[in-house]
Amino acid sequence: MPNIDIPADALADPLGHALTRHSPVIGAAAGEFVRAVYQSLRLSLRIAEAARYRIAQINGCLVCQGFRAADHLDGYLASVGGDPASSLVARGGARPDEAFYAAVDQWRTSPLLDDRERLAVDLAERMAFAPNELGYDEPFWATMRAAYSDAEITDLTLAIGMWMAMGRFTHALGLDTVCLPAAAA
Repeated sequence: MPNIDIPADALADPLGHALTRHSPVIGAAAGEFVRAVYQSLRLSLRIAEAARYRIAQINGCLVCQGFRAADHLDGYLASVGGDPASSLVARGGARPDEAFYAAVDQWRTSPLLDDRERLAVDLAERMAFAPNELGYDEPFWATMRAAYSDAEITDLTLAIGMWMAMGRFTHALGLDTVCLPAAAA
């Protein structure tokens, strides 16, 4: 049950209701941030999904854990006025399967993730669990800079921040107990 008032006729999209009705200005900015990430992220779908899914696990957001970008993203973008033709999914690349998602929380040892995917999950965990130390971890950043361009690191860090914020917002307000997977961030 949601922790804020969501009328029965809005239960199909409680997140959308909360953003547009309870906080329209900030909600519109949040929606633009979500669209920008999914339409402009310059990384592969697998890298994005590895980091996003790990954040979903950490946040505890049920709808985020059920979201699969390859299956749900383009429909979500179309529903909010985004451009599915320019989405992360539309740009192609290998689509994660369920074995990939099952392996994300074992990212250090799973053979299903490559080195860049592992680093994306590592960054996601560090941002979630140890943000104070992250900025000063020179060996970690040397590894990141050897694997990713500065633009990719910036995109990935912004995307992880968006997933953390939106997933925590959705879960904290109990919207994930009624939200549809296609409406997840």
